[in-house]
Amino acid sequence: EPTQQYEFMYDIAKLAKGSGLRVTFHSNGGMSPEPMKAILTYVDSVAIDLKAFDAEVYHNLTTGELAPVLDTLKLIKEQGVWLEVVCLVIPTVSDNLEDIERMCVWLRDNLGEETPVHFSRFFPTCKLTGLSPTPLSTLEQAHDIARQAGLHYVYIGNVSGHDYANTYCPECGKILIERKGLLIQQNNILDGRCKFC
Repeated sequence: EPTQQYEFMYDIAKLAKGSGLRVTFHSNGGMSPEPMKAILTYVDSVAIDLKAFDAEVYHNLTTGELAPVLDTLKLIKEQGVWLEVVCLVIPTVSDNLEDIERMCVWLRDNLGEETPVHFSRFFPTCKLTGLSPTPLSTLEQAHDIARQAGLHYVYIGNVSGHDYANTYCPECGKILIERKGLLIQQNNILDGRCKFC
């Protein structure tokens, strides 16, 4: 969590931006509004982990609160910084499809239909070794729910080679960016638009 060393992160972001570099960070979204606004001045993009969309589940999982994270998401969007939302789908913990649907509607209504959302596959580790990896079918259902809710850019992560790691044009449905792991295989965007439509 980069905000554990906020002052260092702030100084580095300011220096990097001043040197013409792009700045991004990935966070749990628990930062207070004032320091978040201050650092966003020097940041090009942020990815926020949205651990769950049920306040009780969120608290049990993280000992944190859901509402401040939702406020952080809205603040980042209001500041005009590129935002992506990452949801680790943990079996029996954060895989309730009704919660996922409520989350997707909230994301659409509060952040906009073009905000990218990533549903990541869980693998057992650390304190959650007794759970199985997230079934692919659950991730695909979450993807479908998000698309039906009107979100345009929905991805499945931690599943090598899956079609939903690619970016598709929301208008014509053709592949805009094809990915294999961290490598881009094709890029069909010209001047910020789909070259097909």
